Parts: sequence; C-alpha cells; structure tokens
Amino acid sequence: MTYQEKLNEIRNQMKADNVQAYIIPSADPHISEYLPHHYKCIPFTSGFKGSAGTLVITHDHAGLWTDFRYFEQAADELKDSGFELMKQKVQHAPEYIQWLIEKLGKGATVAADDKLLSVLLGDLLTQQFSAKGISLTSKDYLSPIWENRPALPTEKAFLIEDKHIGQSVKSKLEQVRAALQKQGAAYHLVSSLDDMAWLFNIRGKDVSYNPVVLSFALINQDQATLFVDRNKLTTEEKETLLKSGVEILPYEQVAQAISNIPENSSIFIDPKRNCFAFYKLVPASVRIIKDTNPSTNLKAVKNETELSNTRTAMLKDGVAITRFLKWLSEHIGKITITELSAAAELRKFREQQEGFVGDSFTTISAYKAHGALPHYGASEESNVEVKAEGLFLVDSGGQYFYGTTDITRTIPMGNNTEEESTDYTLVLKGMIDGCKVRFPKGTCGYQIDAITRKPLWDYAINYGHGTGHGVGYFLNVHEGPQTFNPTATPVAIELGMITSVEPGVYRPGKHGIRIENLVNTIQDISNEFNEFYAFEALTIAPINTKIVKKELLEQSQIDWLNSYNALTFEKLSPMLNAEEAEWLKAETKAI
Repeated sequence: MTYQEKLNEIRNQMKADNVQAYIIPSADPHISEYLPHHYKCIPFTSGFKGSAGTLVITHDHAGLWTDFRYFEQAADELKDSGFELMKQKVQHAPEYIQWLIEKLGKGATVAADDKLLSVLLGDLLTQQFSAKGISLTSKDYLSPIWENRPALPTEKAFLIEDKHIGQSVKSKLEQVRAALQKQGAAYHLVSSLDDMAWLFNIRGKDVSYNPVVLSFALINQDQATLFVDRNKLTTEEKETLLKSGVEILPYEQVAQAISNIPENSSIFIDPKRNCFAFYKLVPASVRIIKDTNPSTNLKAVKNETELSNTRTAMLKDGVAITRFLKWLSEHIGKITITELSAAAELRKFREQQEGFVGDSFTTISAYKAHGALPHYGASEESNVEVKAEGLFLVDSGGQYFYGTTDITRTIPMGNNTEEESTDYTLVLKGMIDGCKVRFPKGTCGYQIDAITRKPLWDYAINYGHGTGHGVGYFLNVHEGPQTFNPTATPVAIELGMITSVEPGVYRPGKHGIRIENLVNTIQDISNEFNEFYAFEALTIAPINTKIVKKELLEQSQIDWLNSYNALTFEKLSPMLNAEEAEWLKAETKAI
C-alpha cells in the first residue's frame, strides 16, 4: 500500500464510525521516546522517521506536527504521502489540539488509540475537547490495514548483578515503598521502560539503542509483580527475582491486574509515563494519585558505583573518539570519506573497547549544511562526501556494560570562514560557561540553560533545542526528571545527576555547530549564603581549538579550555600508543 492508499483506508474507517479526526502520536503503551518496530505508527502511516511528531487526519486534511529539528527532514520524507508539514512553534507542545478545535464543529468526534496516549495527554484532550462540545473516543485504525505488522520483540533479557549496579532490587523496592507511604498510595503502576530497567536491575534488546525490556510492574507494600514475557528470562534469573520479592506474570496480564485493584484503595500513577487506556481501567472507587514515578527521581541520582563505572566508560569512549579524530585528520582528502562511512569508522573504534554493547542513539554525522539540521540522520539518499573544508558535526554515543555516553564535537575540516570561526567560538563560550558554572543548591535546569545561552544571546543568536538532558547508567541516553531548557520545570539539579551541556548554532544551508560534554553534579563549597554545587567533566575527549577566536574568550574561559584539554591528555594518553599520544598532545595544546 502507498501512503496515500493507507490514508484513504483510514478515512474510510473514520467515515464508517462517524469520526471527524484521528490522532496518531509517536508512542507505545509505555509512552517511550524510542519505539519497538511494532509501534512505529508514524513511519508506517506517513514515511516520517523522526523521533518526535504527531499525525492528525481529518476528512480533507492530513498533517504532521513536529518541531524545528525535523522541518527539512519532514518536508523531504512527506513528499507524495498526502501529509502536510505543520510547523510546531514549541518542542513537544500539542499545538494540534487548538487547530482541531478551530476546524471541527460542536458534536464532532475525535479518535485516538488510547494505548498510545499518556494519561496527561488523554486528560488534556478530554478537557479541551469537551469544553467545545467535541468527544474523544478510542479507536485503532492502523491494525486493520497494517499487513505483516512487526511482532513484539522476543529478544532475551538479562539481569545485572547488584554489585555492578551498587544497589539491590530489594533496596530499590524499599525506597519506592517508602515514597508510596508518604503519598498515601497502596499501589503503584510502573510502565516506563527505563524505570523498569532501573527498578529490577534488568536490561534487554527490545528497543533500538535503549537496553530495555517490554514490561510493566504493579507494586504494593507486600508484593511487587513484574509483567514480562517469561521466555525472556532464564529459570535462574526468575529465581533471583523471586528471592528479591518479585513475582513474575505474563506481559499481557497487567490490564487484568489493574482492573482487579481492590475497591476503595489508592494507586500512584505517573501521568506522563503511563497510558490513558490503563488509567481508564482503574476501578472507579480507587483514588488515583498523579505524580512523577519515585523511581524516576531515584534513578537520576547516580550512586558511587554507577559514577565510578561511568567514568570508566567515558575514558573508553574518549579513546575511541580520539582515534576517530586522528583517523579523520590523517585520511581526509586522501581517501573518500562520507557521512555514513565516517559514522561506520567511529563505530569500529568503539567496538574495540571492552564492554561496548552498541550505539546509544543513531549517530548524527552531518557535514556542512546537514549540520544545520539538529537531528539529521544520514541515509543512502542524503549521504555526502566529507572534504577538507567547512565544518563536520558528529554527535554520537555508546552503550557500555558500565555506562552510557553522549558526545558532540564539531570538527573544522579546513578553509573555514570568519562566520564559522565566530560561531564556533560562541558555541564553545556557551558550553564552557555551562560546564564551569557554580550554582546554589536548589537551582533548576532553566537557570543553567540561560547561563549557557548568554554568550550566544549577546550576539543575538539562539538555538531551538534544550541545552541539556539527563543520561542513564547503561540505560536511556535521554532521561529525566532534570532538563536544561527554557521551560520553567521545577526540578532542582541534585548531586550525582548526569546531564549533557550542548549549546549550538544552526545556519540553514550553511553549517551547524554543537559541542557537548556530559557533566556530573558535585559538591563545591558551603558558606553563610548557601551550599554551592559545580559540575565534574565526565566526557573526556579533545575539543578542537584550531579556529577558536581567542579574542572572543574571557580569561576564565581560556583557562577552563586549556585545563580541560590538559586533563584529556593526562587521562587518555596512558591508554594510547605512542603515535596516538603524540597526536593527542598536539590536539590538546594550550591556546
């Protein structure tokens, strides 16, 4: 079926049900960012492969709502699909709701598969539509037309020993139960896959890049039930979980368990990370408490074992990055190097590192104008040769058995313009300020975001994505609750949180620049004014200084840059051969 034929079939079903609009979000019943192939509904329906977006279909219009990161990609991928790009002003904002309200009349019906709606979104749609006399109903119009739909993954899962995590499953459950008691909740439903992985010290291969397992949990003060495909675990692993107080039931039985929660009881549900369908299964007499999963907050604060192991992973990753940068500098102009072949070479260097499991996301290997697309993914169709001129942006990361990495370096390839040099220096200024900031306890991410942006704002330059995101421990490369972005999210940056710092400049048709390090929040000083925190540099890899305009940097920024590159040489050189160490010494020379 062509995309247009699929669109016609969906509209036929809508007409039969007297439905005026159909919403398809990018989600699964776990409200995941990265989806199993079974739930890649937007690529199936429209051809758009970006990781954020919403399709809205009416009888006379079909649109994809997505943010600026995907405008060019979407415009290209939606050609001849019957879908029109609807440019979102704010990341992740459901701006299509107001569009539907204005387009549809009173008495209209909007449908969506409520297994793909978060509780938060389901409530929002219900409230805003009902206020205008529009009803919301649950329909799945894709399954009837999706021939050979990929099955749910059956890959084996595995448990990580407590000693490699630094905390036992039993201890984690005790922490969650203590949080439930404070909230006055008898039960707790967990659907988000990274929370599940953290809580049960379990990892798997059910989703690309994220080592998670399709599963749910229902927890009370006496029992923890893990709903998972039992074939994913060995008999020994099931016994290990049982000894930790975890009962295992089939994945499909979670819906029945929710329906059977005792009357007049209470349940704790994270509205952002549970699906609307399960929320509606909770018996009417059960009191629902909505808040962030306790495990989300607990998981964000890494313990000493996790931090120590992550530092090891960062060094291994730094060796791979250094060897890649050296290879690139020595081979550019001598052999044909493309965006795809460069990404493949980087992957090879990572594969040589002990404990490497796979990439933590699709490598963004973006040369010249492609760098202006923040989430660009090179394909056979878009792939271009990287030459000895302009800027080459590489954003990549690795999953190791002892940590998750995420690093961006923008590489001057030669013959760089004044504009490129200025933009590069301004991004570097912002990144340095974000990394070297001292801040009082209680500071939130939007304050760090503003500090990082100021060097760019001074030149009337801005970027449309967040400055930083939380990073998991051998888990999702994007995790909350902390985030560095302009939204006034009231989440304080706590000790032991791992977060990225990644400002950028994007000039359409010209170039993109982003420089990214991961940092760990550490204690700085305490005085009569407050307890102050700072950031420890976790990412250890050289920052190129060839086109830096030193006159644009303050002395404190120069000192930080020289100190960071010196630290990189000190940490990595013992892990390199003599030739590699000599190259790195020159690359990290003080300016």
